[in-house]
Amino acid sequence: MYENELFKEGIDLIGGVDEVGRGPLIGNVVAACCVLPKDFKLDGLNDSKKLSEKKRDEYYNYIIENCIAYGIGKVSPEEIDEINIYEASRKAMMIAINEVKKQISLEHVLVDAMPLPDLDIPHTPIIKGDSKSISIAAASVIAKVVRDREMYELDEKYPMYGFNKHKGYPTKKHIEAINTYGLIEGYRKSYGPVKEVLNASK
Repeated sequence: MYENELFKEGIDLIGGVDEVGRGPLIGNVVAACCVLPKDFKLDGLNDSKKLSEKKRDEYYNYIIENCIAYGIGKVSPEEIDEINIYEASRKAMMIAINEVKKQISLEHVLVDAMPLPDLDIPHTPIIKGDSKSISIAAASVIAKVVRDREMYELDEKYPMYGFNKHKGYPTKKHIEAINTYGLIEGYRKSYGPVKEVLNASK
């Protein structure tokens, strides 16, 4: 794990950063930054996408209770359309990191794949970081649970779209739903399948 190398160098406050929600057609992109204590252990914690939902919820609660600090960053669908999803993901990560910096003096950031040129502390982008860094894996779980809960809230208001199942991703059922019921607020208008519905309704 990348953290061990940094611990050896005397760097203790390490933030792991990850985001979820690049692919969905609706809703925020959500990032989390999480700082874990040196002795943190949680068997089976790796990429949140590989965990069952029940496990993710359990891990989420455990991480929140036992971490040193965490922060959440969200960027809206409107802003995703304006600046593009890549930049929006980066912005969400920076918001999450800044939330943590308000709580502790963060020394180093490990980030899943993405360079953060605006960050004023050392950081290491790691490809497939959620399987190589326990802090990134923890951030991945937090971000995923936070975003999924937003989708469940949306599902309660608009059950016919099936958000509780596809979480906003462009599945066949989801595309059928937007073609049948149209678009509600929160869709990302710059995304292909959403554009098609908008063009068809002109």
